[in-house]
Amino acid sequence: MIIASLLDTDLYKFTMMQVVLHQFPGAEVEYRFKCRNAANLAPYVNEIREEIRGLCSLRFQDAELAYLKAMRFIKSDFIDFLGIFRLNEKYVSITALPSGEVEVSIKGPWLHTILFEIPVLAIINEVYFRNTQKQPSLAEGRARLDIKILELQADGLRELKIADYGTRRRFGKAWHEEVLRTLVTRLDTGVAGQFAGTSNVLFAMKLGLTPLGTMAHEYLQACQALGPRLRDSQVFGFESWAKEYRGDLGIALSDVYGMSAFLRDFDMYFCKLFDGARHDSGDPFQWGERMLAHYAQNRVDPKTKTLIFSDGLTVPRTIELYQQFRGRCQLAFGIGTNLTNDLGYEPLQIVIKMIRCNGQPVAKLSDTPSKNMCNDEKYLAYLRQVFDIAQP
Repeated sequence: MIIASLLDTDLYKFTMMQVVLHQFPGAEVEYRFKCRNAANLAPYVNEIREEIRGLCSLRFQDAELAYLKAMRFIKSDFIDFLGIFRLNEKYVSITALPSGEVEVSIKGPWLHTILFEIPVLAIINEVYFRNTQKQPSLAEGRARLDIKILELQADGLRELKIADYGTRRRFGKAWHEEVLRTLVTRLDTGVAGQFAGTSNVLFAMKLGLTPLGTMAHEYLQACQALGPRLRDSQVFGFESWAKEYRGDLGIALSDVYGMSAFLRDFDMYFCKLFDGARHDSGDPFQWGERMLAHYAQNRVDPKTKTLIFSDGLTVPRTIELYQQFRGRCQLAFGIGTNLTNDLGYEPLQIVIKMIRCNGQPVAKLSDTPSKNMCNDEKYLAYLRQVFDIAQP
């Protein structure tokens, strides 16, 4: 079984899930799967279904709950809920299409479906690669990883910190663990170390790493349906987050409506309240310069704030960004696919995105148009009008 623990997912799924339990327990949502590159997944539908069935048989173990409970921002009633929680297969449907594509739909209560995304993507990845690469070139993967580590160990990069964000698109679970163990061995994981941690909660627990993550796009998208009015949905999302975490987990996601709309809403109050922001689409160098200028305009010292870069990073790109922004703010870099699925094969560009909440469409309008995922053109046009976003 590919997924053997419900902790084998990203931390931000739990941090968002706690907000859902406390503030939006009745929300109903729908997610859809998309593969952005050509890959014939249809032959593996039955195998994927069996893996999802196994996923739905899992429960949280006492040691796993104790690990989550020890996190300062996790509340005891949420742990009590997780103690009786299990994923329900009835909320997931997967269909093979004549084109060779697969259609995956996840639909049901947000509280009971939010944990599907990451393990389902990891399942699809591993099923695909274990069928198409029956004798994977692990030696090539190790050689590529060795080059990345040597690049990070170059002179002048001692304070550059990276983290693993690669669960959803990993080549496989065993390779993911090998990559992490290699990074732990070769890069210092201490406070001053270069390997800051992982988004994967299971491996954080297993390897003694720091689990990392705050919010994802689905949280701010859902607020389009849950807030008082659409124009205030981003502000509502940030305020609801602050209400839950009281200053903890203070990294705001900036690209649900594009950078300009984010900066209009991220006023002096939020600049001071949140610890920083995360980049996930558009030109990262322009984004960083705009964030630093925005902090300065709002009388906040950028050196006290953290910029996190996490959009399709490679180690060379990470080093370029570090060199541009070092000393001007605090920095962190989350590397995903390029860490956990770089063995010489083309990775699957797969996502699962929320498309509806409480019966109405929700969407993101990021600074990378290809990342948008909504089939309701009327709603997209309305969203652009409300947030004053130009047509791409």
